[in-house]
Amino acid sequence: MTKALIIGNGESRSWYSPCHQTIAEDVVTWGCNAIYRDGPVDNIVAMDYAMQQEIYDSDYTKNCISWFANWSPVPSSVADVLFMTNETPEEFIHRSKNKTDLVVIAGKDPFKTYDPITGHITSLEQRVKEIKSKFPHLDERDLREKAHKDIGIWITYVNEDDNINNIEGRDGWSTGCVALDLACNVGATEVYMLGFDLSSYDEPLNNIYKGTDNYLSNDAKGFDTSRWLSRMQFVFEKHSNTQFYWVSTPLSKVFDLGLENKNLGYLTKAELCDILSII
Repeated sequence: MTKALIIGNGESRSWYSPCHQTIAEDVVTWGCNAIYRDGPVDNIVAMDYAMQQEIYDSDYTKNCISWFANWSPVPSSVADVLFMTNETPEEFIHRSKNKTDLVVIAGKDPFKTYDPITGHITSLEQRVKEIKSKFPHLDERDLREKAHKDIGIWITYVNEDDNINNIEGRDGWSTGCVALDLACNVGATEVYMLGFDLSSYDEPLNNIYKGTDNYLSNDAKGFDTSRWLSRMQFVFEKHSNTQFYWVSTPLSKVFDLGLENKNLGYLTKAELCDILSII
């Protein structure tokens, strides 16, 4: 059996840090986004462009297998030509620290956004107003902060021999769900989910990195996690021969949201530490 520990960034995993805990040698670790700040993992997954550039500039990718969304290097001359006529304000352009012959260009237009319901391109401010009019109970300050997060263009200069895998076909997925799917795709038969905390708009944002670079503020509100649950349901069903264990989130709470699978179980922190020899 191949065991995989998928480390999300919910606050229930605040006790676990890759640089402080030891783990059984037969366990493959998968971390999400800013976990790189806390120590080494075998695989790191990042869907957000800002986090991808932060991780790459840290040189962390040299020592683990990395999985980044829409990571398609092109000659750096493409970036030079593109921004000769580009009208994007400089404050929305984020360049990596070193210039090389290859570059990854990714991001969102700071003035326009795609409406997935209508399929139309609209201004970011107009999109905020439309959402507020449909859901008047939402806090406008919080809504605006979330709408503006990760807006801009990230220009990351890269090397040809980087150990980075391109993630395709998972736009809109949370990083944790992508990590679950990737771990199964490369052979995991037992998957342990740590820090996969559920969230609610009526509660504060649940993330151990909130208030730090490339994350929402400390006083941001939570999210509706129904889409996360739907994606996880898809992963559980897709990999029906893999046994999943959700740590520190009682399945009774999950079942209340309609997520039930024969290959999904629940573990406490103590049980996880015993099974995976985490010290």
